[in-house]
Amino acid sequence: MSRQRVRVDGRQLEVSNLEKVLFPEVSFTKAQVIDYYVRIAPVLLPHLSGRPVTFTRWPDGVEGQAFFEKNSARHAPDWVRRVTVPSPGSSKGRETLDMVVLETVADLAWAANLAALELHVPQWQIGSKLQPTLPDLLVLDLDPGPDTGIRECCRLAERLRERLVADGLDPVVKTSGSKGLQVYAPIRVTDREHPSRYAKALAQELSAQTPEQVVWRMEKVLRPGKVLIDWSQNNPAKTTVAPYSLRARPDATVSTPIGWDEVDAVNDGADPGLLRFRTEEVLHRVEDYGDLFDIAERTRARLPAA
Repeated sequence: MSRQRVRVDGRQLEVSNLEKVLFPEVSFTKAQVIDYYVRIAPVLLPHLSGRPVTFTRWPDGVEGQAFFEKNSARHAPDWVRRVTVPSPGSSKGRETLDMVVLETVADLAWAANLAALELHVPQWQIGSKLQPTLPDLLVLDLDPGPDTGIRECCRLAERLRERLVADGLDPVVKTSGSKGLQVYAPIRVTDREHPSRYAKALAQELSAQTPEQVVWRMEKVLRPGKVLIDWSQNNPAKTTVAPYSLRARPDATVSTPIGWDEVDAVNDGADPGLLRFRTEEVLHRVEDYGDLFDIAERTRARLPAA
C-alpha cells in the first residue's frame, strides 16, 4: 500500500493508494476523487455546514463492496469536528452515534481518502447546544420507475415548483446524480415531523391528480411508468445525498444543482441527457454560474400546515 503525507489547507494528511481506480468504466482514480472534493469545496462546504455526514464508502471502487458509515468519528483526525447525536432506529444496539461534521477543505480531503465517494446529510443542523435542531429544509426526491427517466422527472418537478411557490416557498432543484431529480426548499417549522406530513400530503395530492404518472407509495409493483415522489426523506432519521457529492455510478456522476430554466428546457424538448454531469463539467458550471443551489440566499418561509 503506497502512502504519502500531504498538506491540505494547512493540515498534514496521510493519503494512500492515490493511483487506485475507483470508477473503472471512466478510469477515475482516488487521486481524482480527492482533487474534485478539494476543488469543489467552496460551494460544497456551505451545504454540509452543521450537518453530521453519513459516508457511503467504496474502498475497492464502485464495482466492489460498499458500506454506509455514520459512526465515523473514531478514526477521524483530531482536527475534524465530532458531534454525538441520537441514534436512528436503523442503528441497532446504540443510543448515540459519534459522527463528523465536515467544515474545511482538509476535512473533505480526509473523507475522500477513505473512498467516501458519497456524502449524505440530514435536513437539520446541530445547534448551539450540540443537539439536532428543527429541520430547515424540505426535500422531495423524484425517483423514476421503469420506463421513465429525467424527462418525466422534469415535468413533475415543474408541477412541484408551482405548488411550492403557491404555498410561499422558494424551491431549488438538483439532479440526484443517478436517475432522478431532487426539489428542495428552505423552511421554518416548530415541529420536526411537520416536513414529512406536508411532503406526504403533497405527494398524495399530485398522485391523485395524475395517478398514471405519479406514485407516492414505495411498493415497486406500483412504479412502472411512473415517478415516485419520495416524501419519506424528510424523516429526521434519514439523509439525502448532498449537493455536489459524487455518486457511486459507473461514470462518476455528481449530484448537480441546476436552474429552473434547464428543467424548462427539457420540458420543451431538450435532450434530458444534458442533465447528467461529471466532475469537470460541474467545476466549470460553478465557475460560470456560481452556486445554483443558493439556499442561504433564498427565503426561508414558514411551512404551511399539513
